[in-house]
Amino acid sequence: MSSFIISYDLISDKDYSKLYEAIRNYGYFAHVLESVWIVNSSDYSTTIRDNLSSYMDSDDKLFVAQLSGESAWRNLSAKVSDWIKSNT
Repeated sequence: MSSFIISYDLISDKDYSKLYEAIRNYGYFAHVLESVWIVNSSDYSTTIRDNLSSYMDSDDKLFVAQLSGESAWRNLSAKVSDWIKSNT
């Protein structure tokens, strides 16, 4: 299983609860920043992108990339920091 970073810009002001639920359904996730998540999955980046795109409008922006190697952060909660250390 690999770790993936998901980042998005939601253009419309609508209910995106199904998008958030789809991200949480990956099971192992951290909500790092307002529009940035990290998930663990055996899927490819393109599969995650395609899955999440089905919950977004056509003008919304989405970035998915597999994480590897070193990471650094500042001012994240202890819970999120611990998750990142344990899962990436």
